[in-house]
Amino acid sequence: MPRILIIDDEKAIRHTLKEILEYESYQVDQAEDGPTGLDMLIRDKYDVVLCDIKMPKMDGIEVLERARIVAPDAAFIMVSAHGNVEMAVDATKKGAYDFLQKPPDLNRLLVTVRNALDRTKLVTETKTLKKKIAKSSEMVGDSAALGAVRKAIEKVAPTDARVLITGPNGAGKEMVARQLHEQSNRAGGPMIEVNCAAIPSELIESELFGHEKGSFTSAVKQRIGKFEQADGGTLFLDEIGDMSLSAQAKVLRALQENKITRVGGEKEISVNVRVLAATNKDLLQEIADKNFREDLYHRLSVILIQVPALNDRREDIPALIEKFLQDIANDYGNKPKKIDAAALKYLQGLDWRGNIRELRNVVERLVIMSDATISEADARAFAGK
Repeated sequence: MPRILIIDDEKAIRHTLKEILEYESYQVDQAEDGPTGLDMLIRDKYDVVLCDIKMPKMDGIEVLERARIVAPDAAFIMVSAHGNVEMAVDATKKGAYDFLQKPPDLNRLLVTVRNALDRTKLVTETKTLKKKIAKSSEMVGDSAALGAVRKAIEKVAPTDARVLITGPNGAGKEMVARQLHEQSNRAGGPMIEVNCAAIPSELIESELFGHEKGSFTSAVKQRIGKFEQADGGTLFLDEIGDMSLSAQAKVLRALQENKITRVGGEKEISVNVRVLAATNKDLLQEIADKNFREDLYHRLSVILIQVPALNDRREDIPALIEKFLQDIANDYGNKPKKIDAAALKYLQGLDWRGNIRELRNVVERLVIMSDATISEADARAFAGK
């Protein structure tokens, strides 16, 4: 049940609002002044706060400012009989969700509370998803090879240097890119990913730079490209070795000038983007074969990070398996299955050409096909080797 806190020095107003909101099945608490309301926000979690502005001891704007620290997820709706546009703008700038005049119109009050609750729910879901993504990009293992990658990330992440991440398919190049973003000064901005291999060559320029309405047959409306979407954050170009030469030329210009032009457009648009790229190809060989621009390679490879194959860090396999068992159990809503030492040893000795991605798929197969504890016999039967 959503929880709402009313902070108002007028008892009659508090009781009226409480009755209205409880009739709508909300759980409602009251505070007669700012300090009491702040204490309640520290002790308990509230989804929405209705707060008067003119109060003794502490006015509503001060309550709002302090609450941003102790209860940042609560949506504040400021209420005042003496409100004006300037006051409403000031409250919004300081973090209020909305502003209502006293006495509030009943329908407007209920709609505003419902919208504020939707906003709080979205904030909570976003935080949960971010935690889930962060956990999925966690680099597991204590091998020397992985330690070298972690050390490189730690040094490079706080800078704006471009990074070229190399390594075989399924080795975890995307995880390295996510770690670089999350540990950077741009972590509060977007991280936009583009799989260059998955987009047809004739569409890659539109995908990266956007297009203007009518610039080609199917361009029925303006499109914002990935460079603009990533403004203030990070653009991750995965499988950069599969990008067409014409698109490479435009990416090179964007990196040189920090400006892009939409397909069919003439206006130059400034962008503030850190570019990370990844490939499983030997780009130096691609340059020799005239499939990749040497000048773009040097622009992208300010820092090179080589992600090791799983076969080169076998000592990390037990820890990875334990993580996958826990992740799969969370996905299925079950208790994590156990795996015996003999099964671990057997899996550790296999050839993992598909790297971490292949190992994860095998662990999921074992979870589905095995009993409570995964045995060596299960591993031999279902690992598919």
